Amino acid sequence: MPLQFELCPGRMIGGNHPCFIIAEIGQNHQGDMEIAKEMIKMAKDCGADCAKFQKSELEYKFNKRALERPYTSKNSWGKTYGEHKRHLEFSNEQYRELQKYAAEVGIFFTASGMDEKAVEFLHKIEVPFFKVGSGDTNNFPYLEKTAKKGRPMVVSSGMQSMETMRRVYKTVKQHNENFAILQCTSAYPLEAEDVNLRVITEYQKEFPDIPIGYSGHESGISISVAAVALGAKVIERHITLDKKAKGSDHEASLVHSELAELVRSIRLVERALGSGIKQMLPCEKACHDKLGKSVVAKVKIPKGTVLTLDMLAVKVAEPMGFPAEDIFQLVGKTVTEEVEEDESLLSEVVDSYGKKAKS
Repeated sequence: MPLQFELCPGRMIGGNHPCFIIAEIGQNHQGDMEIAKEMIKMAKDCGADCAKFQKSELEYKFNKRALERPYTSKNSWGKTYGEHKRHLEFSNEQYRELQKYAAEVGIFFTASGMDEKAVEFLHKIEVPFFKVGSGDTNNFPYLEKTAKKGRPMVVSSGMQSMETMRRVYKTVKQHNENFAILQCTSAYPLEAEDVNLRVITEYQKEFPDIPIGYSGHESGISISVAAVALGAKVIERHITLDKKAKGSDHEASLVHSELAELVRSIRLVERALGSGIKQMLPCEKACHDKLGKSVVAKVKIPKGTVLTLDMLAVKVAEPMGFPAEDIFQLVGKTVTEEVEEDESLLSEVVDSYGKKAKS
């Protein structure tokens, strides 16, 4: 199984590819198509890679009693939970319209299929990848059917144990090599103490052949940026036009300015991560030339003298001679010319010294 794969047409994730940033609109559109389109445009303008929704076929996701129960929350859009959810659910034709709009804007479009029927619809309209929400992560018949469809998958892991996630990995892997797992804690808003970013590194150890990411519900962007520094290859954050809008997700969502700053900060951190190879870089040459230290004569050293450590010192010197790290290698070598006190030791005055000085 590859550590990197094509999540969307022409867009690879994992390896050294840029972090894939999902702007989760979810149901923060309030059931309004114009708000939904405005949020898609917001995601694009802020630099996110994908605008994502949540698609449900309510009779397949909930049983009758769940839909009929009274729903009196301040966030309710109806007298029963079913009425509330129906208000927030777009039709299949509306999803096609949103998908078309996202293509016109120039951003990838997908949705979490919140039940098997919804997954069938999303497969039919050819979303680039399936997102598995935390509520279905331990739904193994659903996982298997979704994986068999062959589209890439991004699987959240809220409310799950490591033992369950091992089963999830094995289940999906049997049918689909192209998937990522996201660390997630299902609380809205999420307190820093419950984020558990270290799970990212544990997932990297447990599942070294797939990309690992982070789905966050915390306030602000700092924790999500830290996830990228830990190696997250996918970041998912909820977005909103108004944190005070009606609905339980808005408070933990990012407004335009926050999403734009998140994208900017992630791209900055990616540049800063570097190659992992420690070496003197070209940008350091000016500092090295000005302040880099060399080996100098602590005392006057006559021609023919065999060098001892007490004859040598390390200073910022002009001209630059042997670098400071070579001082012990010079001990026992013979100088072929007289070296004045406080002068640099240069390669041409040290007999049979194979290593040339840095210049």
